[in-house]
Amino acid sequence: MNHSISLAPGGVLLGGGAYVCVCGASFADRMPAELHAAENDRCTSCLGTGEEAPAPGVTGPCTGCAGTGGRREQIIWQLAHSEAEQLITMSTVRGVVAGFEGPFHLSEIADTIRSGLDLPLGRLPVGPRVRDLLLEMQASGEITMISAPDELLDGTDVVLYRDPAWQRTRLL
Repeated sequence: MNHSISLAPGGVLLGGGAYVCVCGASFADRMPAELHAAENDRCTSCLGTGEEAPAPGVTGPCTGCAGTGGRREQIIWQLAHSEAEQLITMSTVRGVVAGFEGPFHLSEIADTIRSGLDLPLGRLPVGPRVRDLLLEMQASGEITMISAPDELLDGTDVVLYRDPAWQRTRLL
């Protein structure tokens, strides 16, 4: 049976505050809805809908299951993220960043790492892992983002960067 527990547009719960599955089951809380989704081989992140709403009014394919709504795909994706965390370390990213004199883009660092590890495209979520580590480096003051947002999604509260650029900070 193809179960899908859905939310109304904008992430509002259906049925007066309930998560409702296409099989007719209704849940007042998210935890039982996630358990029901898992028991029926559906993604526990998007509850089988294949979509997520990362910000109000913004929807897209679920990053937990690559938009499929399936539990199998969610587990494969989670394992790939875990493997990427093991292979792509902060020291690896720092080493690649050190090789750039001027500004660099996320895609340049990710491509260099993918090539250095001899990973085919799509093998692991290299870009998201590298992005997370670059943001950590930014938070610690090692690099500075020099890109303007590509898109404002919710005023200035939610912004989108497609291929942000950074540069190393000069330490005194």
